[in-house]
Amino acid sequence: MRLNTAISRPEESILATNKLLRNTYMLLSMTLLFSALTAGASMALNLPHPGMIITMVGYFGLLFLTTKFSNSALGLVFVFALTGFMGLTLGPILNMYIHNFSNGTELVMTALGGTGAIFLGLSAYALTTRKDFSFMGGFLMVGVLVAFLAGIGAVVFAIPALSLAVSAMFILLMSGMILYQTSDMIHGGETNYILATVSLYVSIYNLFLSLLQILGVFSGDD
Repeated sequence: MRLNTAISRPEESILATNKLLRNTYMLLSMTLLFSALTAGASMALNLPHPGMIITMVGYFGLLFLTTKFSNSALGLVFVFALTGFMGLTLGPILNMYIHNFSNGTELVMTALGGTGAIFLGLSAYALTTRKDFSFMGGFLMVGVLVAFLAGIGAVVFAIPALSLAVSAMFILLMSGMILYQTSDMIHGGETNYILATVSLYVSIYNLFLSLLQILGVFSGDD
């Protein structure tokens, strides 16, 4: 009986991990699609950007609600509300690039392709090697906080060089976050697929915006 129990526990753990990964990537795909739809609607309606304050309040408010109800059906409602809201804030940014650069559409598509390639490559690496990247957690949290504060400073004091540096930092940090978050699911650190989805979505969103900004600076044609 003890031997059977010992054998069944690893099997149960593997099944639980596979279920978590399957549910997470399925929900992530749906939220990314929904976010793309709301971004497209925002672009079609030519909605203005709500501004940093409304964006931050909306993001953190919906993130709090998603986390609070992550173990219930309401969590699904709020995760779509959060990603849909972020899509709405993305639309005006995409319109700005498309209208202000003659190759704006190309910049957006390149950033989108680059984001997809980085996410798929890093996720595949973490999934196939099954390495434990939990050691990166503390460094990434501090790095994101520093980059976030520096980003606010770049906006408030209008420092283009600092803004560019922040974008480069976010590309590295979000790449690290994808490795860390995927590893967290594999090794049992994260067991809630709604929270896992939100974490990966935020990393993908920030990675895309950072790539787009750097491409705009170095490859944009006025």
